[in-house]
Amino acid sequence: MVQKVLIVDDSKLARMAVRRVLTGLHPSWVSKEAASADEALASIREDSPDFVLLDYNMPGKDGLALVIELRGLGAEIPVAVISANHQLEVVHRVQAAGATFIPKPLTEHALGDFLGGASASRGGTR
Repeated sequence: MVQKVLIVDDSKLARMAVRRVLTGLHPSWVSKEAASADEALASIREDSPDFVLLDYNMPGKDGLALVIELRGLGAEIPVAVISANHQLEVVHRVQAAGATFIPKPLTEHALGDFLGGASASRGGTR
């Protein structure tokens, strides 16, 4: 079954890069983009994506704050926070909030591991 992925980043170029890696792994999957946490929340409420890939550093509400808000709303969507900031404190905060940390630059291997692990923990693809 086709999966839906929401890509969230304030940079259009970064969203394109994530989409390129995702398409390389799963050409038939559908992706939607959001340029901010607020756009992402609206999209999640409207579309119910199967996965969310989001940037850590965004103006306004950052990726970590978005994860915390999603979890507070009871959303169990698998979320990966993608960032060039590999500091252990950042990684631990992302994980404590209930998301997976993926370092930039994003690779097919890292994204594939996240998507595969998240699918397996949800009982496979829906």
